[in-house]
Amino acid sequence: QVQLVESGGGSVEAGGSLRLSCVVSGYTDSSGRCMGWFRQPAGKDSEAVAGIDSEGNTTYTDSVKGRFTVSKDNAKNILYLQMNSLKPDDTAMYYCAAAVNRFRCTIPAMNRVSFRYRGQGTQVTVSS
Repeated sequence: QVQLVESGGGSVEAGGSLRLSCVVSGYTDSSGRCMGWFRQPAGKDSEAVAGIDSEGNTTYTDSVKGRFTVSKDNAKNILYLQMNSLKPDDTAMYYCAAAVNRFRCTIPAMNRVSFRYRGQGTQVTVSS
């Protein structure tokens, strides 16, 4: 059984930092698979924020480039999202997700593909 459990969300002031963690169990991160982070502001659609493939190649949506960093610890099966210089527009529920089908891990592809596994989410609130 695959499980993804996020933690690390919270409330911060603009300019602050948070590190989200996603503990992954039961999932095989094999070649060609993509894992990543999505966010969904209240009342809006979900969007892909950052992705990482099995080789460690990363992708980011334009609005977070230079501020967010996605990484994973393969030994501990943890996916991270380091978020710096946070802005009020970053306020959202953040989810980690893992795909089963194989595709090139890019933001446009992540927004098109249905990810088989997703966590329950962790709320990030950034105040101005």
